[in-house]
Amino acid sequence: MASLDLVGIRKSFGSVHILHDISIALQDGEFLVLVGPSGCGKSTLMNIIAGLEEPTEGRLRLNGSDITHAAPAERNISMVFQSYALYPNMTVAKNIEFPLEMRKVDKATRAERVKKVGELLQIDHLMDRKPRQLSGGQRQRVAIGRALAREPQLYLFDEPLSNLDAQLRLDMRTEIKKLHQRLNATIVYVTHDQIEAMTLATRIAVMKGGVLQQLGTPHEVYNRPANTFVASFMGSPRMNLLRARMATERHGELRLLSANGGVGATAIQLPAGLLPAGLQAGAERDVIVGLRAEAVGLALPGAAPGPLQCHLEARVQVVEPTGADTLVLLDIDGHDFTARLPPDVSLATGAHARFSIDLSKVVFFDAGTEQLIA
Repeated sequence: MASLDLVGIRKSFGSVHILHDISIALQDGEFLVLVGPSGCGKSTLMNIIAGLEEPTEGRLRLNGSDITHAAPAERNISMVFQSYALYPNMTVAKNIEFPLEMRKVDKATRAERVKKVGELLQIDHLMDRKPRQLSGGQRQRVAIGRALAREPQLYLFDEPLSNLDAQLRLDMRTEIKKLHQRLNATIVYVTHDQIEAMTLATRIAVMKGGVLQQLGTPHEVYNRPANTFVASFMGSPRMNLLRARMATERHGELRLLSANGGVGATAIQLPAGLLPAGLQAGAERDVIVGLRAEAVGLALPGAAPGPLQCHLEARVQVVEPTGADTLVLLDIDGHDFTARLPPDVSLATGAHARFSIDLSKVVFFDAGTEQLIA
């Protein structure tokens, strides 16, 4: 397989800047997922890697060789598109074989690779069928098989599951993960679906407005988001973000701010060991408190909070059973707050209850820059 280095990649169309100084070093065998909302520049970056577009500035290196201006055919890269792009008049076997034929690979080698790919993707019984005789999932397997048959150094997947229904997306996501584990292939994968990004990636590049917001493992991106955009975009439900003021009279005490910016009644006392270095000074400061829904639970009646917990009173606004768990939208001092609770929880809309907060899961963002306070 291959390593891939993107160094200072910029892309502009006239005065419109699409990509801003993107630098990523991808190691051999990594699965990098580019994720972000529509228009964030992820597909443009993918096209630059594939050679379909040239960067305005910056360099690309594949296995140490500069490919910035190399034609797509010279890059030894295979791409799987959102649309299957199969030839309707060719059988499955011919669709997989055709790129090899164009590259003048000998007939025996072509036959061997087609057979190997068919067995790997479990489509060997479909080789004589035409694309119109296949389901959506089967067509996507053929498209992936065509990419695999070339045995390239790098695989590119451009939103390959977008045209599939929910169950097929789940099945194909698992198959792609298994495929990566079997082949130890180097993959760059584009999606707008943060669940796909979390489940597939060894590292995730979160993009917004052509700017790389964070590059890290799924665990890092989920638990230590670089800013409030990443915190909101990654995770379902999104991270709870509450504006609060760090009080001066009792260092470590947070008071939630009301909608008009005033100090509310709800206070949280943080153990000193949980405060980031940037918040150790005693000066009063507004911050944004981030907390995932699974860090919230129902407090047992009469139980005192543990050393890394606090208890808060909240009103239940909405209860959403999902089967595996129950999402509960709470009102805490005028703030919306989502909790992920066990599936058998019984809460009535409008009721008040006490909830336990795991303070070890709290992260802080600067109220002005919205960047993580390290």
